[in-house]
Amino acid sequence: MFYPMYRIWLLLLLGGFAVPGVQHVSGIEIYTSTELEVVNGTNVKLKCTFSSDKPVSLQSVVVSWNFRPINSGSEESVFFYQEVPYPPEQGRFKDHAVWSGDVLKRDVSITLHEVLPTFNGTYICQVRNRPDVHGSNGEIVLRVVNKVSLSEIGILAAAVGGACAVILILLGIFVAIKFYMRKNRGNDIELHPHEHQRKDPTVCLPEEAVHLKVVTVEKEVDSSDDEESEASSGDDEEEEGLEDDDDDDDDDEDDDDGDDD
Repeated sequence: MFYPMYRIWLLLLLGGFAVPGVQHVSGIEIYTSTELEVVNGTNVKLKCTFSSDKPVSLQSVVVSWNFRPINSGSEESVFFYQEVPYPPEQGRFKDHAVWSGDVLKRDVSITLHEVLPTFNGTYICQVRNRPDVHGSNGEIVLRVVNKVSLSEIGILAAAVGGACAVILILLGIFVAIKFYMRKNRGNDIELHPHEHQRKDPTVCLPEEAVHLKVVTVEKEVDSSDDEESEASSGDDEEEEGLEDDDDDDDDDEDDDDGDDD
């Protein structure tokens, strides 16, 4: 009875050490894109990042990039990094693969220059951060083509760009029309300034002012004529009165002469 219990405790003890070991193995994760398409003769960046439960340093990280062709199962070394980058010195990737990562930022990417059709295949990114020496690998399928094919995202982007271009063109036409109309309106004002001036009811035009002045003068003349006519009529009445007085005097003299006789 004691012996089985001893074995159980032993298994539990070993399991306690084993469980942290399992967590430790799964502590590193690698992230890459699944597929890339690149035009023949251009450059492409194979992006690969990782996460680890352990501290990252230039001395602890080891990176290896391998290539598996489409028609062959054998792998070929593309790039290696340990404290410093080691580009390939022979093979199809010589003078084509360069380091583009930053280990301290958990970036272990590489760039392929002037890709060739023979670069078609799967690229495998493997990262080890000691003591994290186990973990899944990242794989990128690369297709080298002569012309980039339009994907759904590319078609959508082209449609949005076309719509934006049409809107900008219409806006430019509208602004140009407004500017042209404003310019023509300014030219009309310069050519016919009196027609575009707002008429103030309290202000007379020059010709109207002259006319009013003439009318005023005519009224003054008429009034002066009336005064002269009135004055002349008064004089006439005075003269007639004087003549009547003279006649009365003459009559009186005649009467006096008759009496004398």
